Amino acid sequence: MYEHLETAENRDSLKRVVVDPVSRVEGHGKVTLLLDEDNKVQQARLHIVEFRGFERFIQGRPYWELPVLVQRLCGICPVSHHLAAAKAIDQLVGIDPAYLPVSADKLRRLLHFGQVMQSHALHFFHLSSPDLLFGFESDISKRSIVAVLGEYPDIGVQGVKLRKYGQEVIRMVSGKRVHGTGAIAGGMNKSLTKAERDYLLEDIDQMIDWAAGSVALIKKVHCSNLPYYDEFATLRTNYLGLTKPDGALELYHGGIRAKNEHGETIMDHIDYCKYNDYIHEEVRSWTYMKFPYLLSLGQEKGWYRVGPLARVNNCEYIDTPLAEAARVEFKAHSGEAMVHSTLAFHWARLIEVLHCAESIKVLLNDPDIMGSDLVAQGEKRYEGVGVIEAPRGTLFHHYQVDENDIVTKANLIVSTTSNNMAMNESVRQVAAEYLSGRELTEPLLNNLEVAIRAYDPCLSCATHAVGKMPLQLELVDAEGKLIDKLVKHSDGQIEREHG
Repeated sequence: MYEHLETAENRDSLKRVVVDPVSRVEGHGKVTLLLDEDNKVQQARLHIVEFRGFERFIQGRPYWELPVLVQRLCGICPVSHHLAAAKAIDQLVGIDPAYLPVSADKLRRLLHFGQVMQSHALHFFHLSSPDLLFGFESDISKRSIVAVLGEYPDIGVQGVKLRKYGQEVIRMVSGKRVHGTGAIAGGMNKSLTKAERDYLLEDIDQMIDWAAGSVALIKKVHCSNLPYYDEFATLRTNYLGLTKPDGALELYHGGIRAKNEHGETIMDHIDYCKYNDYIHEEVRSWTYMKFPYLLSLGQEKGWYRVGPLARVNNCEYIDTPLAEAARVEFKAHSGEAMVHSTLAFHWARLIEVLHCAESIKVLLNDPDIMGSDLVAQGEKRYEGVGVIEAPRGTLFHHYQVDENDIVTKANLIVSTTSNNMAMNESVRQVAAEYLSGRELTEPLLNNLEVAIRAYDPCLSCATHAVGKMPLQLELVDAEGKLIDKLVKHSDGQIEREHG
């Protein structure tokens, strides 16, 4: 790996290159490179520079507000936070997933399939396809969905309409495309009407056809650029995600499975309510994003990847026929147990779009989504954990409440946070293998962003924590000269470094 490029020696003598902001991702981040006099990369880091603090300011709120409140973490994947929070507060009213009313369970799944479908379509067609269709170092005027619509109109239009359809599924179930309300403690607040169901059925076959076409497109793009696409930003890592008891791909509810780079099982179908026995986090002074790792393997070897690549790698099969056929082709591509290509995230992502479209059709033909038994309630509890496979990977919401139903503690492990180490390692791999020793130009630096975009990071979601992050306060005079500097370290200690 490339850990040696995390922190350089003699940093004051090195040149600094900054990519700020990282474009075509959700949220705000930057990449910094430190170069020696020969333009050799000595340090490369992905910094998350926005700070939000959701874990702290949802404390003191009544638990029933959480499914609506936590959606504001993100405008792209609000449904994922909505459902993870709902699964957690189900437990606060004494309802485990097995006892959720059947209609409520299927409506939540329908809502989630719409979310994953629209988010994946947005990322691939709007944000990443310009790099894949025009080249990583193409002219900056080509790097947008507008350029794709101009030169590949069929592809662009299909991408826009796939996303729109996923948003319509969300609107029918929750009332709005963004930040709707559907899931409540113990169930759902409405079912679908026959008119809503029929409206969604009108276009679903076309969506399945377009989704299958998008899988064929990314397979062609990937396999036409070998071995480059198999090697670019690629890492051999552990993988983590949810699966069904029989090992099938699962996006809404399952047990935690982790495999190593050889496809060997590290853990399988672990109860996610016990996640804290298996996953810990560390903080580092140069970023607001934490670094999760598997406790059994330790900080150095225990980091892992989540998201479409992890899910398709980890599952034994997909329970919809077209997506399963695509998965078999995908896994055969690598010639080994796991597909490690970072750019293969795109391929796996579109297999999931196809799976979502097929699953939506199945649910739309299920009368339970129009049922009236929507809410259950049991004995009050004081702690709840909700875990779901968000588009970007496994998402954990963990809440504790007091006797007045007020939140006293919250912990979130967001998908992008789990990919933090992997994104940094991919940035270092690209910097070391493709940029080091060269005269850096803007098109060349886009390679770093291509590596980050493959993970589809949501940087706003990932900067939710507060309390352990380092902070520095600088006082400068009118000429910009530093007068005083206070530093709060990650352990809470405050130190004056100047003045």
